[in-house]
Amino acid sequence: MAESDSAPERQPKTRVLIVDDEDDFRRALVKQLQLRGYRVFDVDRGEDAIKIVRHKHPHVIVLDLKMDGMDGIETLREIKKVRPEVQVIILTGYGSIETARVTGKHDVFRYLNKPCPLDELLPAINEARQERDYAMARYEIPDLRKKRDFKGWLLGVHNARPGVMILGLVLFVLLLAWPGPGKLMGILSAAKTGQAGDLISGYSEYRKMTPGETIPVHYSQKSGLCRKETTPDGKVVERPLSVGQTAFRARAMVGILLVAALFWATGAIPVGITALLVGVLMYFFGILPPDKVAKAYAKDSVIFIFGVLSISAAIAKTGFDRRIGMLLLGTSTTPARLLFLFAPLLAVTASFLSEHALVAFLAPIFMLGYTAVIRTAGLKRDRNMVVMLMLTLTFAANVGGPGSPAAGGRNAVMLGILADYGIAPSFAQWVSYGLPFVPVMAVVIAAYFYVAFRRKIQVKDFNIAAEVRRETQKIGPMTPQEYRTAAVLGLLIVLWVTCSQYVGMGGPVILAIVLLNILGVLRWRDINGIHWDVVALYAGASAMGSGLAATGAALWIADGCVSVLPEFLRQGEGLAISASLITGLLTNFMSDGATVAALGPITVPMATLAGTPPLMIGLATAFSSSFAFLLIIGTPNNAICYSIARDPDTGEQLVTMRDFLKHGTVVLFLSLAVLWGWTFLGYWRLIGF
Repeated sequence: MAESDSAPERQPKTRVLIVDDEDDFRRALVKQLQLRGYRVFDVDRGEDAIKIVRHKHPHVIVLDLKMDGMDGIETLREIKKVRPEVQVIILTGYGSIETARVTGKHDVFRYLNKPCPLDELLPAINEARQERDYAMARYEIPDLRKKRDFKGWLLGVHNARPGVMILGLVLFVLLLAWPGPGKLMGILSAAKTGQAGDLISGYSEYRKMTPGETIPVHYSQKSGLCRKETTPDGKVVERPLSVGQTAFRARAMVGILLVAALFWATGAIPVGITALLVGVLMYFFGILPPDKVAKAYAKDSVIFIFGVLSISAAIAKTGFDRRIGMLLLGTSTTPARLLFLFAPLLAVTASFLSEHALVAFLAPIFMLGYTAVIRTAGLKRDRNMVVMLMLTLTFAANVGGPGSPAAGGRNAVMLGILADYGIAPSFAQWVSYGLPFVPVMAVVIAAYFYVAFRRKIQVKDFNIAAEVRRETQKIGPMTPQEYRTAAVLGLLIVLWVTCSQYVGMGGPVILAIVLLNILGVLRWRDINGIHWDVVALYAGASAMGSGLAATGAALWIADGCVSVLPEFLRQGEGLAISASLITGLLTNFMSDGATVAALGPITVPMATLAGTPPLMIGLATAFSSSFAFLLIIGTPNNAICYSIARDPDTGEQLVTMRDFLKHGTVVLFLSLAVLWGWTFLGYWRLIGF
């Protein structure tokens, strides 16, 4: 085996492995590649090639098919088992159509005849190196290039950041070692009184608790964590967790929240693995018994995420997405019209229909339009365009939440809290307080993305409606499969509108998947190809929310946020501002319903004590629970758009968690500013309470 490092050390080198049993040819090719700055390994046997692949990690392999011992095809199979991302160029003097067909089954990058001119081989090697980077993204393999210093090792690369992992571990251990804070111990020691202003009225299970019951007792009984003991007189009794044991679990859940948010935001490890880590920690720290941890991972919202990704696969497979795109994007003839007309229309629609369903239908259509635009422009990709389109879509859908009580479960939770105080608004009242906010905020979001991206996108004046129309014309009239898909989608929408309060959002979508399979539209292979990491991520977030709520950790966090408010933010419009600020921040780390359930019972009675209209504070809390922009776990909308936003050719993730964090932070504070200025200090003063 020969190896050369002749290129300058500071330049990144493409590592090439030559596998050929013709010594003269192989040595000549090695010298030619070395002179051009490549790092070259060469072997004359397939067995030795596999060893090099395992230990030296070549980027590109130039492989001969006819060799003694292990032939080229067998070598190719073994190489792909070890390193599926490595790119293989078949170079042989025994080429044929049949050989190309056989090797094509094993993901060969290119097939060239030998002898091959160097000016033909070199471009192939360079293109193969680029394709290897795309394959790394598809297979979610971190580029573990050795760092020359300790700092470089700590920073690591995406999906492999040792420094962040160590920081997460330290934070988690510190939280566990921290003695139970007095406020947490007080919350866990307090018993339910049933009176207004009860210290634990914000506990998620408060309405199911019996008078005199404490959080540790209720948590232990509901979760099956009571331990059985035999008394001296022979009776078997169940002992609930003590206040100290429950406090330990609450601190562990806060630690899990910090670690998960840190890992998701920085890409320390793959998002799906972080989601599994949440469950692992909940198992080993006894947050919930194993069967209840599994149940927390399988909530209706998780089934919904899985279902809509599968339905999206069916829509794209049949070409029905082009038909829907023509209906919904017919007026989007310029970027400005797409942003400033479509975004507010979507937001208002999301006030009355499921924003999750709307995003599930629209995200694949946006990606279809993007693909058509860049193909027409002769570009390989335009990541900025995808970020602008997909984040505008999900953020505009998110802000539809305040528009009506029908916009989400969080609003139903707040209606229940307000009903306890005898002040629940009617449907029309809620709409009058919330709907004027929605189109204004959608226009603000559109303006932000227009200003932020109009100079960054490569195609300045695209016509997404024309591109979708062109794609639709390519496939001709509707096929029987499209008609079946349309019928099932129509049924799905009807079930969501009429039955979701009884069967949830997940039940109808699973029924739709079964029907599409029976009708021959959707195969299990299609379902197996969805992005399961996003499903796992949202499942982990749901499980984390269950643990935070059950242990009282969510109530502790909410109470701590409220307690630090200065006096001027505890009454009047100041209290509305502070309630919306705290809710807007927390909803990015907990589900919107859990956030409202934790904060509403604290902020609403505070309003009563401060002489502020409780309805004002309740609506302020509910409205800002829609502002989940920072992380992809904040809402199913974000998770769906993140999953769909991948390069159709390379599989590269085009919208990243960093994009959500960067632009979501800006949109969060813009949303709060519009809520405070236009809503609290604007038309609410005219409407009155």
